[in-house]
Amino acid sequence: MESLGSETALAGMEESMKEDLSMEIDPPFKQSLATAEDWRKALNKVVPAVVVLRTTACRAFDTESAGASYATGFVVDKSRGIILTNRHVVKPGPVVAEAMFVNREEIPVYPIYRDPVHDFGFFRYDPSAIQFLSYDEIPLAPEAACVGLEIRVVGNDSGEKVSILAGTLARLDRDAPHYKKDGYNDFNTFYMQAASGTKGGSSGSPVIDWQGRAVALNAGSKTSSASAFFLPLERVVRALGFLQNGRGSIGNTWEAVTIPRGTLQATFIHKGFDETRRLGLRSETEQLVRLASSPGETGMLVVDSVVPGGPAHKHLEPGDVLIRLNGEVSTQFLKMETLLDDNVNKKIELQIERGGKPLTVDLKVQDLHSVTPDYFLEVSGAIIHPLSYQQARNFRFQCGLVYVAEQGYMLFRAGVPRHAIIKKFAGEDIARLDDFIFVLSKLSRGARVPLEYISHTDRHRRKSVLVTVDRQEWYAPPHIYTRNDSTGLWTVKPMLPLDSSLVSRVKLTAQALANNRVSSCSAEVTPVEHAHQCVGQAPTNGVVSMETSCEQIDDGPHSVDESDAGTKKRRVQDDSTDSVLSPECTLHESREVRLEETGPETETVLRDFQGAGAAAATNASVAEQVIEPTLVMLEVHVPSSCMLDGVHSQHFFGTGLIVYHSQTMGLVAVDKNTAAVSVSDVTLSFAAYPIEIPGEVVFLHPVHNFALVAYDPSALGPGASVVRAAELLPEPALRRGDSVCLVGLSRSLQATSRKSFVTNPSAALNIGSADCPRYRATNMEVIELDTDFGSTFSGVLTDDLGRVQAIWGSFSTQLKYLCNSSEDHQIVRGIPIYTICQTLDKIISGAKEHARLINGVKRPMPLIKLLEVELYPTLLSKARSFGLSDSWIQALVKKDPIRHQVLRVKGCLAGSKAENLLEQGDMVLAINKEPVTCFRDIEDACQELDRCSDNDGKLKITIFRQGREIDLLVGTDVRDGNGTTRVINWCGCIVQDPHSAVRALGFLPEEGHGVYVARWCHGSPVHRYGLYALQWIVEINGKPTPDLDAFVTVTKEIEHGEFVRVRTVHLNGRPRVLTLKQDLHYWPTWELSFDPETAMWRRTTIKTVDCSKGM
Repeated sequence: MESLGSETALAGMEESMKEDLSMEIDPPFKQSLATAEDWRKALNKVVPAVVVLRTTACRAFDTESAGASYATGFVVDKSRGIILTNRHVVKPGPVVAEAMFVNREEIPVYPIYRDPVHDFGFFRYDPSAIQFLSYDEIPLAPEAACVGLEIRVVGNDSGEKVSILAGTLARLDRDAPHYKKDGYNDFNTFYMQAASGTKGGSSGSPVIDWQGRAVALNAGSKTSSASAFFLPLERVVRALGFLQNGRGSIGNTWEAVTIPRGTLQATFIHKGFDETRRLGLRSETEQLVRLASSPGETGMLVVDSVVPGGPAHKHLEPGDVLIRLNGEVSTQFLKMETLLDDNVNKKIELQIERGGKPLTVDLKVQDLHSVTPDYFLEVSGAIIHPLSYQQARNFRFQCGLVYVAEQGYMLFRAGVPRHAIIKKFAGEDIARLDDFIFVLSKLSRGARVPLEYISHTDRHRRKSVLVTVDRQEWYAPPHIYTRNDSTGLWTVKPMLPLDSSLVSRVKLTAQALANNRVSSCSAEVTPVEHAHQCVGQAPTNGVVSMETSCEQIDDGPHSVDESDAGTKKRRVQDDSTDSVLSPECTLHESREVRLEETGPETETVLRDFQGAGAAAATNASVAEQVIEPTLVMLEVHVPSSCMLDGVHSQHFFGTGLIVYHSQTMGLVAVDKNTAAVSVSDVTLSFAAYPIEIPGEVVFLHPVHNFALVAYDPSALGPGASVVRAAELLPEPALRRGDSVCLVGLSRSLQATSRKSFVTNPSAALNIGSADCPRYRATNMEVIELDTDFGSTFSGVLTDDLGRVQAIWGSFSTQLKYLCNSSEDHQIVRGIPIYTICQTLDKIISGAKEHARLINGVKRPMPLIKLLEVELYPTLLSKARSFGLSDSWIQALVKKDPIRHQVLRVKGCLAGSKAENLLEQGDMVLAINKEPVTCFRDIEDACQELDRCSDNDGKLKITIFRQGREIDLLVGTDVRDGNGTTRVINWCGCIVQDPHSAVRALGFLPEEGHGVYVARWCHGSPVHRYGLYALQWIVEINGKPTPDLDAFVTVTKEIEHGEFVRVRTVHLNGRPRVLTLKQDLHYWPTWELSFDPETAMWRRTTIKTVDCSKGM
């Protein structure tokens, strides 16, 4: 019995020792005495106070990009209307948000505070707006958190409006989670950890105990496991106290409150005593710290990183162990942060050990808000602001440098990436954003200036690029946005006065109007700037990233479709005279440009360049030597604010061919996979002379895969004498087995050539429609070769004398896979030169058609008469099986003894004059009693209508349909080469008339089809409410919108903040009704249209609000 008693006593001693040991490791587990009924009561109290937050970041800013998302928040002050959530939900930049309570009452909420470091922030709302729900605020109890505490996470998890996840707190001292290398990360705090398995949408959820108190704030989770991370609430309680004490309670107004926050711009991490000993901590110091700390202390704070230029720079180093702050031992983040926040702009004393050596430093605590930007510049879609403490810590740069949060268009063209730090602009050093604004304000539209930047990925080398200030009005003038926590909005004001050279439009002088010429810019431009002018400019609603569907597309700065376009050349009569004529007159221009007075230096440069080219071409073929001076490399950029007609990239490369060159105008032919839309900036680099000048897309053939780009020969300077047009050879057509020379340019502007043989001179293209409809070549016969240089090389096909017979051009296609995915692709084929010759002859001959201003002179541009029907060839053997008679087969063979084919109708373009007459499967046998065997036969018949004045634009077509021959009168459609010339941005969606690729699908809504959504913008109302691309808007608030004019009339009646009912019809014919809330503050309605009188794109604001007061 004694032995038993002693064993019992010994067991009790061992249990006591285990409990003592656990105290040294973690606080003791507290057993939960809560019952299911207790949890039911707690949840009934908590759930009504939890809200689903729908947030939209209207602009990229600091660590966050523009976008829309769902999250969670909960009411912490019912009387004042304060909701607690995460910082990454409140956003550091402009945000629009709504909160939806459990009874589906939705109210707007406005940000009032977001912590610069820790992951919490507050929204406010009007408590009186909640009319039908009884709820209470959730009390904050940070002291109740302990290891082993049973918890519930209540919120919007993975899109579920109310989700309750159970868990148990496992750790209270976890390191702050690291989310991204270039985004937001929390630091200088502990986090809690539990295996609750929270997912997306649960950010900002309350972590509650059985009494209905919030003990932590859900912040993040690990996707590879069920671990969730919770933010402690001590600093949240402090911030909430300041908001509650500082609120101005006059009606529903809110008075902005400043919450003191201090920083040394140093990051600390908590390391165990074993690690601090390895860092050199002396044993006597460890003993002192253990005795002065709480019994559960297991380590100390160690410096992890220091931001350059901050208070701790050159005073603290990584590995320093913190001993005391102002004489008190400090081993916890909470104690350190409390001291910093209470001593803003004051000095504090830090005692540290560095490698076992005691040191004492005095540092001044910096105001954390002073290194947290609250304003930004928006120019050409770019977001530029001072570098924040968050990103300075990530990138190890000094706070306040000029930081590119979003590159926009102007910087994208120059190759400046996101997260770049601008160091020099237009020759001036840039240290602060004000320096950048000052330099920018001195520039004029079209100016081209150098810019130097550094990147965190290559921090030790500066990169230099050329930035072209937007000349066209792709975007609104530069604006400055400033945060206003009283309203929850960002006030907007112009960066420059309206009469600034950077803001003012290109104007016509009286003399220029008299001479039908247009000045190049409203302000003076230096000769260098004139020679290098490019096109482009930006809006107050800066479009950041665009989409073609509800899925994101690659918005990377180098999403490039690299295609080398075809080249060609035409020789014009030498004895023609050059003159500037009115549009009614014919146009005759000389091919040669005389070299005007040149100095000895320019003559030397020209001679040296010609000599070097001749030396390089020693081994070149005759064709290569003849063609090289006619080749041009084109670089095309499309502004993200107006990516029209389904264009699939913002950046294209390609080789073009000079087909016309005189003293007043040059024309370059290139494929439409390089110059896809007229809304673009084109830069031309000439193989014959080292110069880079701007170009302008002046003609896009509605069917054939070529465009014409105009340039100003006077911008070439002395190079105008060596640049020349190619000689075109449309006849005779190439035949199978013919030998041709394939010539093109490499990216280094070196001519490359090879001999090839034609394997098929009349291959019919069959390119399917892309997911997002865009131009695709139809009704075309192309040339195939036995060998080429691959799918990225293009150029021209010539004979041995260098006469151009075809363009070797790039065609855009899309490869589709079984898993409903697709990939953009391109092929290269030969484009016969005859269609380009026909178009060029009309321009040169001065055909009395519509005119377009080119280089200040009105030029006649051709109108193309088309049979808007997609056709495909069928072998006559197949046609016989369908019942086609022998007499027709013999007639077709006699007409074309090589092809042995008949054309069948694949479909009619919706809205065309042929739509209700021709049907799928019809065989086109003859036009005007003449047999038809190829696409060119139909084109020739359409052109013959122009030469006959006694016709009504209709073709007499004989078809074969279901065993019967039928004669039809089918009307033709007339199209110009301008492409889309008008676009409207409403609530962040880009709408236009449906382009031909959309109509080629064969469907237009009966309700109206003039308002087609081509793109949408991240962070816009249409993003938030799901009005995506590839559909028509047919009604707004019950009012029909059959065309863009009606659409503008209806939307102008809608005020800011109003909900709008939108009826749409998708490309697949599915109707849908949705609602969205108009936001004219960040997304005013504007229109971009081409002005034929000035040949400039004009941006006009249709409806907006006064943003200068933040409303």
